[in-house]
Amino acid sequence: MKYLQLIILLLFAGFSFGQSLPLDVENVDPLSTHQSPILEELLLQEINKNATWKQLVKTNKLSIGIVDLSNIDNVEYAGINDTFMMYAASLPKIAILLAAMDAIDKGELKDTNEVRKDMRLMISKSNNQASTRMIDRVGYKKIESVLRSDQLKLYDEEVGGGLWVGKRYAAGGKRNPEPLKGLSHAATTRQVCSFYYQLVMGNLVSPERSEEMLEIMKDPALHHKFVNTLDKIAPKADLYRKSGSWRSYHSDSVLVWGPKRKYILVALVDDNRGEQIVRDLVIPLEKVMKKSRSLAYN
Repeated sequence: MKYLQLIILLLFAGFSFGQSLPLDVENVDPLSTHQSPILEELLLQEINKNATWKQLVKTNKLSIGIVDLSNIDNVEYAGINDTFMMYAASLPKIAILLAAMDAIDKGELKDTNEVRKDMRLMISKSNNQASTRMIDRVGYKKIESVLRSDQLKLYDEEVGGGLWVGKRYAAGGKRNPEPLKGLSHAATTRQVCSFYYQLVMGNLVSPERSEEMLEIMKDPALHHKFVNTLDKIAPKADLYRKSGSWRSYHSDSVLVWGPKRKYILVALVDDNRGEQIVRDLVIPLEKVMKKSRSLAYN
């Protein structure tokens, strides 16, 4: 009887959240094909209830992207200002991680303990020294080529740009600014959502490399912004996350995978109150997704 109970506990430990990540989907449709007009309208209505948020949206100082993954067979995406590229501070370090994994997979970068340690420091603690070492290892051309690849299209001028890393996270060194606005560390919420969506589907480099990236991004060491709220309302959920802050620019991105929640949230804010604004967005964004699902079922 004790052995049976142990087996049951192990099964629940491994499969308590349903499908494990990544999902390893062979043919991944672009995120844009999952755009939901209903979810988008509900999102806009909810954001407009807050006068501060409404004004920030109007002046292109707040960008939001959400992906509801509660039904993998019917993924829903919505965004506000989601193709408006903004300075994103440390959030684009996910692009360095992706380029490094692609380089390792192709034999262009030697997979060492030092490299693995730097990748974890870069993502979990947003360590600038580790990030700069990783940029120096892979180079700007490699990062850009991966982001622009036909498979991923995480930077595309035709949809407002996207993820970009064109400067070391240090005082010195050459720059490789992105061509649309000349930004060094940039993002759009749509393309960051696409990064996480493709990560979930096992489409970043390969299912195996996607799994390695998920492990590096899991259990962030910094517990502010989205994570501050999620620690309280979703303590049993797994969080995969990267954020950034510099002066008035505050950004956050998170994949939430738990027994009651499966979604992606991304926010870019240009406001001194940005850290608190990002914290306060979580519950309203959950409300929007829940309402959209209830309308779909009726």
